[in-house]
Amino acid sequence: MSDDVARLIAQLEEQERRLTFGRFDHADAWSLGCLLVELATGRGLPVAIDIRRGRQQMFHAALAGSVADNDEWIARKVRVVERYGASSFLVGRRLAAKGQELDAGMGVDPAEYAAHGGAFPVRVPDVGVVGVVTVSGLPQADDHALVIEAVEAWLARGR
Repeated sequence: MSDDVARLIAQLEEQERRLTFGRFDHADAWSLGCLLVELATGRGLPVAIDIRRGRQQMFHAALAGSVADNDEWIARKVRVVERYGASSFLVGRRLAAKGQELDAGMGVDPAEYAAHGGAFPVRVPDVGVVGVVTVSGLPQADDHALVIEAVEAWLARGR
């Protein structure tokens, strides 16, 4: 594994340790979703945004320029977070560092799972992953970065 890849994986792991939620309810999903919409529309980004708690979709927005396929990518990325308990980007980077892919050899159907950036776990300490915040429509590192920017800003507001 190259030093750059190792640094990226360490950075992604640090984000997941640091960016935890004290709670996560409908109002939290709404305000975080609205913040993501504000960030994306302010930049003219063609993304779809999705926030779930458990099996319930609590927020969804399809912004100008996004397409129905973004919703399929969201579903595939969410499954990765739900199965592995880590962001879809971190799972993908860990696999790539080992020369592996998320496929039938790992017991998953690649048509149903996408280890590409953009889905981030909503983790509550002493509880675990209770939901997923996802963006789709940009290159995977940019999808991930937008989610991280929004979560950091939202948590900094004292949520």
